[in-house]
Amino acid sequence: MRKSLLVILAAFLVSNFAYAADATCEAKAADKKLAGAAKNSFVKKCEKDTKAEAAKKDCDAKAAEKKLAGAAKNSFTKKCVADASK
Repeated sequence: MRKSLLVILAAFLVSNFAYAADATCEAKAADKKLAGAAKNSFVKKCEKDTKAEAAKKDCDAKAAEKKLAGAAKNSFTKKCVADASK
């Protein structure tokens, strides 16, 4: 029960973080005075990077929950992030 609650909470936080990232990326593009294709490209890359950071944080938390360290943690985190980006 506790683990499922943590997973639900993490999913909620990631979804809110993704929405905030969208607004932040738009703001950054506006600060750089980007327009057209350059703006679209910048925002797309910014959102992708932001989602990857959020996935890495979530995966690091899962690895800590499983008490992984060293190579096992790195391997788990790499696979977790790859699965999250699909």
